[in-house]
Amino acid sequence: QVQLVESGGGSVQAGVSLRLSCVASGRTFSWYTLGWFRQAPGKEREFVSGISGTGGSTDYANSVKGRFTISRDNAKKAVYLQMNRLVPEDTAAYYCAARSAQNVVRSPVLYSYWGQGTQVTVSS
Repeated sequence: QVQLVESGGGSVQAGVSLRLSCVASGRTFSWYTLGWFRQAPGKEREFVSGISGTGGSTDYANSVKGRFTISRDNAKKAVYLQMNRLVPEDTAAYYCAARSAQNVVRSPVLYSYWGQGTQVTVSS
């Protein structure tokens, strides 16, 4: 069982940066692939980025590639999403998710554990 708690969201102007954090409880954190997803009002939840248990494999949605960076610290049981050059289209609730497998996948249904989300609002 893994419990996830996100933090770091906020309301910002376009062009600035934010760093989201997600801290997990439970054992064997390195066994889990972690993902970041986001959901805007009226839209489906979409994959943003993912990182394998060892951190050796990462994936990004095309819309954030080159602007966002995912990383993890297994000693701290934490995963981070550094978001640079934010644009209004990044406005959404951001969720951290975990799956007990080592490959990064983009489908949210393949993630078993979810945090409560943190809101990011970017104004122009």
